[in-house]
Amino acid sequence: MIAKLKGRLDSTGIDHAIIDVGGVGYLVGASSRTLAALGPAGEAVTVHTEMLVSEDSVRLVGFARAEERDWFRLLTGVQGVGSRVALAILSALEPVELHRAVATGDKAMIARANGVGPKLAQRIVNELKDKIGAAPGAGGALPGGAAVPVMAGGHGADALSALQNLGFRPAEASIAVAAAEEELGEGATLDALVRLALRKAAK
Repeated sequence: MIAKLKGRLDSTGIDHAIIDVGGVGYLVGASSRTLAALGPAGEAVTVHTEMLVSEDSVRLVGFARAEERDWFRLLTGVQGVGSRVALAILSALEPVELHRAVATGDKAMIARANGVGPKLAQRIVNELKDKIGAAPGAGGALPGGAAVPVMAGGHGADALSALQNLGFRPAEASIAVAAAEEELGEGATLDALVRLALRKAAK
């Protein structure tokens, strides 16, 4: 799993960027906000990534901030929201605006994004409202005001992706991995982290 890229911005397109990492160019899909945040070509950049694996392709989606990646994971966990729609939502709304819209049930704000109709906007609100707190926050929050853990990369991000690939919802996987990381400490192997996180998520 590729959780983060650090290199030089080679070029950008309408919906993607090419990041040069040690002479290898990685094509990374991205929201318009992320592309704007990367700056001009030739600059050093760090991009948080999500690897999307399907039967016929492997794609990377990039984010200027980890909180955007976390919201992408939450959004794509909603039925009917694919990566393209999730990026459209993140192009239209800052994470704090999206948090506020979901928390207050403002489906009209979410429907501002290209490709999002009223029914889908309502489903997003319905499915995510219980996973975030009432007040807008940087990365989202869970019922009771607990913050959704933000994975900074490394084994934590890989373990989170592994649990999501096994069918766990992003918020459930994030909590389980964070708890496993806290229990095992920084030196934990990926295998140990995934095993413990799975036990915690299955409780």
